[in-house]
Amino acid sequence: MTDTVELNDDEKRLAELGYKQELNRSWSGFSNFAISFSIISILAGCFTTFGVGWNNGGPAAIAWGWPIAAGFILVIGLCMSELVSAFPTSGGIYWWASKLGGAKAGYYTGWLNLIGLLAIDASVAYGCATFFDLTLDTYSKSWANGYSLNRVFIIFLIVLFLVSLVNIFSSNLLAMLNNISVWWHVVGASVVVLVLLFVPSHHASASSVFSDTVNNTGFFGGHASGVGFLFGIIPLSVILTQYTITGYDASAHLSEETHSAADSAAKGIWRSIFYSGIGGWILLLAFLFAVQDEKGVTAGGGGVGVIFSQALSPNWATLVLFISTAGQFFCTVACMTSTTRMLFAFSRDGAVPGAKYWSKLNKNRVPVYGVVVSAVIAVLLTAPALVKVDINGAPVPVAFFAVVSIGVVGLYVAFAIPIFLRWKAGDSFTPGSWNLGRKYRWMSLVAVAEIVVTSVIALLPTSAAGAPWYKGFGWSSMKYVNYTPIVVGGALLVLWIGWHLSAKKWFTGPRMTVDLPAGVSSSDEISLEHHGKTAHESGPSPAP
Repeated sequence: MTDTVELNDDEKRLAELGYKQELNRSWSGFSNFAISFSIISILAGCFTTFGVGWNNGGPAAIAWGWPIAAGFILVIGLCMSELVSAFPTSGGIYWWASKLGGAKAGYYTGWLNLIGLLAIDASVAYGCATFFDLTLDTYSKSWANGYSLNRVFIIFLIVLFLVSLVNIFSSNLLAMLNNISVWWHVVGASVVVLVLLFVPSHHASASSVFSDTVNNTGFFGGHASGVGFLFGIIPLSVILTQYTITGYDASAHLSEETHSAADSAAKGIWRSIFYSGIGGWILLLAFLFAVQDEKGVTAGGGGVGVIFSQALSPNWATLVLFISTAGQFFCTVACMTSTTRMLFAFSRDGAVPGAKYWSKLNKNRVPVYGVVVSAVIAVLLTAPALVKVDINGAPVPVAFFAVVSIGVVGLYVAFAIPIFLRWKAGDSFTPGSWNLGRKYRWMSLVAVAEIVVTSVIALLPTSAAGAPWYKGFGWSSMKYVNYTPIVVGGALLVLWIGWHLSAKKWFTGPRMTVDLPAGVSSSDEISLEHHGKTAHESGPSPAP
């Protein structure tokens, strides 16, 4: 039995791509921008991974590296904006790759995207827990007797539980929280900058901010100059920018819940990158100018908490840390939303074991089981953070940085596949209302090249103690190892085996959940089947 309904423009376009409207389309264009802006979260990445930039290059690497890397990431975002305008579906990255490169491309892209999103969930939630603990410790020394990995991990579990509840409750609540999050990030970051500008008794010189270097890795004898430092250490600092400015694919994953998605989601991607790039640089410069003792920051592991303890009174430091912690909670909520929508779309097409559970919606039209399994996997990925690691006498969260790198590699390699396939398609690609015109020819290649370089960097050891080629490396060194290559390499091996032994026999890419009758166009009334059928093709064919 079929029901004949009149669809709006968004639903018509979604039907043309093969899907019926299942998720609640209640998000405005601003809400769509807000979720990507919230996931990028300069109040999260700039605070939690500041140590990556400091330890691998110091002030100069951060001051110069951020705007350069952000410019390249904006190019990546613009390429993705064009793709989401053409294909505004929840599957986003995976759907684009399937459409442009076939089922195999979609299979690998979807899994890499999912792995990256799950790692980002884990890293942001753990960062939020760490800063919550640091905020309370700064406010009241009676809160705890020093730093505790076990205590932070328990807080991490509580953060994941609360975030899961918020995601399960209502999509309308999520949209509202993301709207609030934008203003929290804008106003909060402004307050942090003003505090660091006016409260410290003195500031670092421009010369030290833009020229001083640090090598806190143990590589090359700790020297902060020379060819080895320039090409072997400074490139590692790019992870600060690459990790912070990621997750903007959320605008694509939420496109089925956004009004005027072909235009709104496209703008949501590039605008979130652009504004975060500017705001993040200002925030990082405020950190650097607030440094009172460079050697003290290096000895403390390069964390921003050391800078705040140097430059601010406990009350002012508590305020700054609280602003960041709240921003990180908002970020974690948005990350979980993006992850579960991608998992929903990928499961809807039968690509994930247990797909019927992860694509099942509750009465609020939220993939509740997808939320639960995402939280559980985040816990498993972060479990190695319970192992204490000291580098050069300072506590460094090696496991946290590894999860960060997993997120960077998984997401960005997934981004690269459809961007390259769009470039390969050339003029046969049918663009949406928002497009790059002829600029896609060079922008796509620049985007892919940047992703290849930064992905290789993310796989490298972050300390000499964790490098297999360094003297003394053994089983006792495993806690220092960047386990990103193990997770990513292992995942790729499992995917390769899974594809050739099984998946290629049954996985055909996106499945239709709506039948588009012959001769019916987007301007006509469309008949929807309440029980959708599987099809080997979805979406309109590229123009000849």
